[in-house]
This record gives sequence, C-alpha cells and structure tokens, in this order.
Amino acid sequence: MMHNTAMTRHVSKLLFISAIAVLALLAVVFSPLFSFGQQAGAQSQPSPSETELAGETEAGEDSNFFMPGRRVPQSQAEVQLSYAPLVKQVSPAVVNVYTSRVVRQSNSPFANDPIFRQFFGATPRARERVQNSLGSGVIVSDDGVIVTNSHVVKDADQFLVVLSDRREYEAELVLSDERTDLAVLRIDNDGDPLPTVKYADTRDTEVGDIVLAIGNPFGVGQTVTTGIISATARTDVGVSDYSFFLQTDAAVNPGNSGGALINTKAELVGVNTAIFSRSGGSNGIGFAIPAEMVRRVVDAAVNEGMIVRPWLGLKAQSVSYDIAQAQGLDRPLGVMVTEVFQNGPADEAGIARGDLITEIDGREVFDERGLKFLAATRSPGEFSELTVLRGGSFETISVELAPPPGATEAELELLEGRHPFSGAEVAELSPRLAEELGRDPFETGVLVTRILRGAYAWRVVRPGDLIVSVNDKQIEGLSDLDEALGGKTSTWAIELDRNGRRISGTLRL
Repeated sequence: MMHNTAMTRHVSKLLFISAIAVLALLAVVFSPLFSFGQQAGAQSQPSPSETELAGETEAGEDSNFFMPGRRVPQSQAEVQLSYAPLVKQVSPAVVNVYTSRVVRQSNSPFANDPIFRQFFGATPRARERVQNSLGSGVIVSDDGVIVTNSHVVKDADQFLVVLSDRREYEAELVLSDERTDLAVLRIDNDGDPLPTVKYADTRDTEVGDIVLAIGNPFGVGQTVTTGIISATARTDVGVSDYSFFLQTDAAVNPGNSGGALINTKAELVGVNTAIFSRSGGSNGIGFAIPAEMVRRVVDAAVNEGMIVRPWLGLKAQSVSYDIAQAQGLDRPLGVMVTEVFQNGPADEAGIARGDLITEIDGREVFDERGLKFLAATRSPGEFSELTVLRGGSFETISVELAPPPGATEAELELLEGRHPFSGAEVAELSPRLAEELGRDPFETGVLVTRILRGAYAWRVVRPGDLIVSVNDKQIEGLSDLDEALGGKTSTWAIELDRNGRRISGTLRL
C-alpha cells in the first residue's frame, strides 16, 4: 500500500512538471503574436508623450533631440525613400562643358630663351595641336546663362555645351574670374526656355545636411552621388583667393568641376570646384563654392560685364586663445584689426586698429579670408553690419562698402634709357590694381608688368616684381622711380620684392 502511494506521488510530480513545460512552450509560441499586437496598438495609438514630442517638432519648438525642419527617419518605409524625383527635376539643368584650345609646341630647347631671342630675333618654328578638356556646368537662367569653374575654361578658344538630352550648343565666354574660380558662359537657345536650378540660401546650410553632387566625372556621363555637408566655411583650401568653401563627402572626381551640389529642396547649394586627393580619385573630401558667391559673380557678369569687388579697407589677423582671454572671450572668435587704410570704408565708419570683429552681417568670422569673402558677396554701395568688440563691450558698426581706390586700368609706362630697367613696362601699384592682381592692397611701389623681348631689364627683373628702392630712394610711385632713374650714375643699388621675398644687389653699367 505504501508502495502504491509513493508511485502515485511520483506520477503527480511528473504530470505537474509536464504541465509547466507545456505552458512554457505555448508562451514561447504565442509571445511574438502578442508582441506584434502590442506594437500595432502602440503605432495606432501613440502615447501622450510621443504625441506631445511630435507636436513640438512640427510646431518648430526647440527640442534636445530634434531641429525644426530636420529629423531622422522614423520608419523602415522612410529609410527606403528615393532621391529619383529630385534628380529628375535637377539633372536637366546640369550640362557638360567641352573646351578646346590650340597649343603651339616647339621642338627647340631655345624656344623660351630670352638670350636666343635677343641675338637671333625669331622664335623657332612651332607646330600646333588641339588640346581638349571636359568639365560640368549649371544652367542658372532660362535664357542660356551657365556657370562653371574658371579652371575648366582657362585658356580655351572654343566652348561646347551638351545638355542632358544630348542637345549641343556653342557657347561664348561672358566672364572668367580666377580669384573665385568661377566662369559664366552663355548659349543661344533661340528663345526656348531652358531648365534651371534655383539658388539656395547657404546661410541656412548646416553640417549634416544631405546633398547630391551632379556632374560628369572622368567623362563617363552624367553621374549623381550623395552625401552630407561635412563642414562649412573652409578657408584654408587654397583653391582661390576668396576661400570660403562647403566641404562634402559626396563623391566628387575630375570632371565634376563646375557641376551642381544641391540640397533636398532641389536648390543649388554650391558649385563643385576641388577635391582633396593624393591619387586623383575621390577620398570623400570635396569642396564647393557657396551659392551666395556664385549668384554674385553671375549677376556681375550678366548685368555689369565685370566684377568690381567691394572691400573693407582693413587688414586683420585671426584671434588666438591668448588674445581671446585678454579680450574677455571664452573661446577664440573673430579677427583683430591690425591696419586700417586711410579714408577707406572701415576708416570712414570708425573702425580702428585693435578692434575685434566677431561677426559680419550676423555671421561669425574666424579669419581674414572669411571676412573678405562675406564682404565680397555684396556689391559696392551696399552696407555691411560689423559686430565689434571694443573696450570690453560689443557694438554694431555699419560700413558702406566701396571698391578699392585707383584706376580700373593701370597707367603703364615703358622705361627707356641707360639704367637696369631699360625695356621694362611698369605700373604704379594702387589698391585697385593690387586687388585685381591678387596682391596685398596695402602694398605700394611700382610693379613690373611686362618686359620687351631682348631688353636689358631681363637680366635684372621679372614681370610681377615690385621695385622697392633704387640707390637708397624708396619708390612709392612712378614719379619716385623717374626721379631715381634720372641721375647720372653707373652704379645702381636695387631692392626688389619678388613673391614676398626681398632681393637686393648692386650692379654697374
């Protein structure tokens, strides 16, 4: 009897354990369905906190995680969205630019030797060949105005524009500006409106914004790549004098130059101009000229036929950490004014040496190039608002921008006589001429612009040299040089500035 009772208890335990195992198995099987129902219910009926967060984001209120107008994908369906409609809208306005030029080549090693030309006169006979190159461009006006890079059209004789639908047009060069690396072409479309791209307001562009680069890399045909804005206000690229580039990781390769960098609103954010590469291919670091400068150059080319850049009439240096602390700033910001041009725009507005400029037109600046770029996006006669830290307090100073003083075209003088500069053509350096040549507008002196073939001056100077002094007389202008060369002497002590390097010496004639 006791044996039967023990067996019954053992069987009961087995049945109990089996029942628990069955229940556990059923829980495992039906839990995904239960979870799915919960998720569906959660999606159909969002919690109050989620609803409030969504409402705040749509209303444009500040949030720790969301920015007005920008958000991360909220679902798998949003992740799978396509840029195809955007590309279809913009790509017809991106064109291929083919250029060609005639190059003269000589087989003689004496072709460029000034001594050979001096004694034998004629240049060795050269053969001609046609050199072709390829770039991209963007149609910015429906009457046929196209913007591209200056280096795409440099030294070219003929220009051919090919649209995305394979239509071809011969183009004329309206303006090429090496200092911004922008050029403007025009085609005759017989009054047929062309597709265009609108300019974006690049003041709203931020790091992380999605962008697309459209161009013709390596000549393979129109290509679209995507990425984000990696950085803004890059001023240390060294591609142009007015350096203030947008950096992107969208793949940009040779042939993309002059192509469009657009945002998700189908607006032109910038014109692709350069890449950082050791191999010649894309390394994910590309640079584009911001649309605000593109618009300024195009408007100047179409309406004025030339670019007259306004200037502030000051020199400045970046603010170091020590300077920032001395000025009461918690971080390096702005530029310190080191020199003010007399009677220039900054001087007329009351800007003085030692002032610290932190903003121009509401945008922070960190070096002189950025300050120079933002001023150059405006036209002469317009006003810029400078935020200046002076004496421990900030104030806003309005500056009326003006072109640098000096004639549009330099007055040239051919030097003749028995002196070291015989046969050299020179010009008095003014701020306007210095700006046109990409030199320091605060420089003074006489600039060598050209030297006649076989002239004695070839032994002493080169085009681009600045004559600083002659026989211990400082040369500030043409009158000083004429006076110094008028003396009767056979010994000449000369000091030159060649690419920022001082060269001095004495010679006898």
